[in-house]
Amino acid sequence: MAHAVAALDQQTEKTALITGSEAIAVACKLADVDVITAYPIRPYDTVMQYVAKLVANGEFDCEYIVAESEHSQFEIVKHASAVGARVFSGSSGVGWMYAFEALTVTPALRIPMVVMVGNRALDDPGAFGVEHNDALAVRDLGWQLVWVDSAQEALDTALIAYRVAEDRRVFLPCAISCDGAFLTHSQALVRIPSQDKVAAFLPPYNRGDLLLHPDNPITVAPQANEDWLMEIRRQTAAGMERSYTVIREAYAEFDKIFDRSYGNPFFEEYETQDADVVLVGMGTLSTPVKVAIRQMRREGKRVGFVRVRWFRPFAAEELAKTLGRFSAVGVIDRDFSLGSPYLGGVLATEVRAAMYPATKHPPVLGFICGLGGREVTVPDVRRMSQIIYDAAEGHPQPPTQWIGLRE
Repeated sequence: MAHAVAALDQQTEKTALITGSEAIAVACKLADVDVITAYPIRPYDTVMQYVAKLVANGEFDCEYIVAESEHSQFEIVKHASAVGARVFSGSSGVGWMYAFEALTVTPALRIPMVVMVGNRALDDPGAFGVEHNDALAVRDLGWQLVWVDSAQEALDTALIAYRVAEDRRVFLPCAISCDGAFLTHSQALVRIPSQDKVAAFLPPYNRGDLLLHPDNPITVAPQANEDWLMEIRRQTAAGMERSYTVIREAYAEFDKIFDRSYGNPFFEEYETQDADVVLVGMGTLSTPVKVAIRQMRREGKRVGFVRVRWFRPFAAEELAKTLGRFSAVGVIDRDFSLGSPYLGGVLATEVRAAMYPATKHPPVLGFICGLGGREVTVPDVRRMSQIIYDAAEGHPQPPTQWIGLRE
């Protein structure tokens, strides 16, 4: 009888009230992750607390290692992955920075680890609230980066991330960014897929001839001479280029197996069909933005929203083609880039670069908003929308504006 119940559980989808962090932990269990390393720092630590609970209750069989630092944490899973283990780790804020040496070498070593970044403001001054600068710090190193805005999307994206990262055409690490507190600690009803469906979607991790093993003598982390470094860099870059295709394939297969579609994998469009102007952003700011848009549309204002999911790889041509349909674009950054072009945020700079070769060039304005966990409010969204409407009508606007600052 027990075997029959266990078999039924393998085939049945369930619904649970869980947080975004807990959803990632459940995804690790479903993905049958072999090695997980933990070191506590808020707000990411909640995922590891739930992993520990699953392990302690006998619901999850993995090698769960509490490291003595963030650096060791990522070094452990890096080497575990090299010998064929599916791995998971994560961090937040300055913890992510402390591990930077390990994070830097991981892509070039072609280690397809999946991690969670519980987005948090970098010290100093210390704050536990969300900013995106922590995860964005690795944007030029070969890490795939994806932002999610719900617990359901967190679980689903974690499964997709393993599928993409472990594809031999890619073999690059992937960081799933979850806004601190707003997503990591907030509960929602989540559909948990059956183990059988996950097994059909996610094949076993296989390093093939890249496996570090006594029977397969290879060099990991070599010191290459000056005349070979460019070729290694180009190989890593090629993996990121192929990631576009693999991501599309993974989402199409996910839709087919789980009957849950995300549409365009790289960005979500909301109320854009007839929009005059649009806002662009990442993560959980989508909630107040969508609420404000519904209000404004009842007033006759045609405002839309484009939520970027995958920041690396960045779907530049596709995004530029989409944004070129509108009269003006406003990019909301929950980060900042000191001294950058137009003194703006990282996402705004990327969007402007993507738009440069496009045939249509609507005004692109940048907004810095919601830093350190400050709420992005409906009045904030309405104010930003009015500013981009003014730009669309030909009224000059500063290229970057900080929204929600105290007077």
